[in-house]
Amino acid sequence: MKRIRSVLAVSAAFAVALSAVGPASARVPVARTAAQATADADIVHTARAAGRFTTLTALLKRAGLVKTLEGKGSFTVFAPTDRAFAKVPRKTLAALGKDKAKLRSVLLYHVAPGRLTAAKVVKRKSIRTLNGQRVHVRVRQGEVFVGRARVTKPDVAASNGVIHVIDHVLIPR
Repeated sequence: MKRIRSVLAVSAAFAVALSAVGPASARVPVARTAAQATADADIVHTARAAGRFTTLTALLKRAGLVKTLEGKGSFTVFAPTDRAFAKVPRKTLAALGKDKAKLRSVLLYHVAPGRLTAAKVVKRKSIRTLNGQRVHVRVRQGEVFVGRARVTKPDVAASNGVIHVIDHVLIPR
């Protein structure tokens, strides 16, 4: 409640300041970069907006993990693209689709607690994931690998964490 009052007070003060300066200055658009616009969306919405994580977002829904990754907290997601999922045998994907517990385990193996930027990831030898297991991290010839997957695009900002795009699906042991 205290925070709402503070926001309302700031909004009111801003409105008074704008009226004092005049309406012309109120119409000046604020330039926003694509990164800033993306950072306003949570991890799930950021992945959907990218357009190359349709399999991942569909599986997150099937596993009941959408609300978690839309929620508060900070998460780091190593997100396989649709191309990465295409490399997984259909039989394996079908089996995961039928076993919600295994699907959740695989998907949570792609998620770590906290906001781990690329600068933090490369300093680690492994990262504990939300399924309880650790995924190995290595840097070779300037490329970062998490498990067998290569990070193809690091540090995609989201309001509740960060996404690192990877080229393979991580399967826990």
